[in-house]
Amino acid sequence: MKGMIFGSAVAMLGMALLAPTTATATDQWPQFRGLTTGAVADDPALPDTWSETENVAWSADIAGLSWGCPVVWGDHVFITTAINEADEDKPIAGLYDPGDHQGGRKVQSSHRWMVMDLDFNTGEIRWSRELHRGVPPISRHLKNSFASETPVTDGERVYVYLGSIGLVAALSMDGEEIWRKDIGAFETMGAWGSAASPTLWKDRLYIVNDNQTKSFMAVFDTATGEEVWRVDREERGQNWATPFIWEHEQRTEIVTSGSGAVRSYTLDGEVLWQLKGTSLICTPSPFAAHGLVYIGAGYPADRLRPLYAIRAGASGDISLWPDGKLTGSARVPGDRATSDSIAWAYPLLGTYGTTPVVYGDYLYTLLDRGFLFCHDARTGEEIYGRQRVRARHGYTASPWAYNGKIFLLGEEGETLVIQAGPEFKILRTNSLNEMALATPAIARGSLFIRTQSRLYRITQKGTS
Repeated sequence: MKGMIFGSAVAMLGMALLAPTTATATDQWPQFRGLTTGAVADDPALPDTWSETENVAWSADIAGLSWGCPVVWGDHVFITTAINEADEDKPIAGLYDPGDHQGGRKVQSSHRWMVMDLDFNTGEIRWSRELHRGVPPISRHLKNSFASETPVTDGERVYVYLGSIGLVAALSMDGEEIWRKDIGAFETMGAWGSAASPTLWKDRLYIVNDNQTKSFMAVFDTATGEEVWRVDREERGQNWATPFIWEHEQRTEIVTSGSGAVRSYTLDGEVLWQLKGTSLICTPSPFAAHGLVYIGAGYPADRLRPLYAIRAGASGDISLWPDGKLTGSARVPGDRATSDSIAWAYPLLGTYGTTPVVYGDYLYTLLDRGFLFCHDARTGEEIYGRQRVRARHGYTASPWAYNGKIFLLGEEGETLVIQAGPEFKILRTNSLNEMALATPAIARGSLFIRTQSRLYRITQKGTS
């Protein structure tokens, strides 16, 4: 077994998120990869060059360990963390065999699970709320954290899911707890820990927990915390992917990844379609662009590591490779497969941890080992293949894009800036010199990067 990837398994919403405050995709960043799945409109305030001091509006020390991503609403920057009250084993970057030391382990020391609100303008901690204190009931991988899920907000409340303690909670924007639910903490495959984040849609909060005991998806009323419905899932592999609410002209559906099958549900929890043939470990989150939903998985040890582009309106079983076996020309990595429901698919283009990004007409796929591919997002035609993008320890954070550039954050805290478009070109490298697994947030002309111990707000001139 090679490597462990956690940071990009976090929350995604549909494009039509309803909230009590009017907001645009560039004003707020309420979830993992924002409202536009990692690609934002051009803004001259956004930086393409930075360091630990250059173009830094502020940086803040963050206690504990968490790979949950920051989310932004107005002047609020929300993050979570888990603070070990004893000495913490430091995470190790890179791809490696789990073994007895790096694999799943029980932790006997007490932890404090926290939600923090930092001021957008100054970086000062506005409030810090302890949600739980105690010994973690499940194990985690050395590279994971006990707070790897990303919170989500609608501007009225901030919602937190902590799979390591089985807690779902809603807090006011001022940090007052509104409700909490205990839905159970369950060991995952390899005892590597949890990471799949909650998804928000109108007045419903969606959570997927695929584990080794009894996998499920549960839905909660955002105002009261009442459980609206729950469905069992036939999953026993590792799934850190977050459900995606896909709104298109025909309907609104909930698309979920999974090692057994990709499944899409109605808003009442009925299965619309399923797609067998993924990977033993699923981390990339589904997302939509150009009328297609993109979903894939790429555990390096699997024979099938697919990336699919699925058309709206699918029904029933739409599997191309239901048994994980490749046939015909699909055995060649560069050959595409299609069907009535699948616009295009590649059998070996799925990523282990990073979620691809669509910027303009192109889809950029970043493999954890440091290779970048570019395809036509609509047709799947290869624009350029397998370009080496160096990173000493590989990639976990998902790529993002703006101002004609693609950004790739490596685990050592070094970001490669790539020219967008059909010609591959590395423009520059920016370093923060600390381990980074969380995908950044982008809002109001600012880039927010979370490293192991700090949160940076970066702008073109390093000022508000």
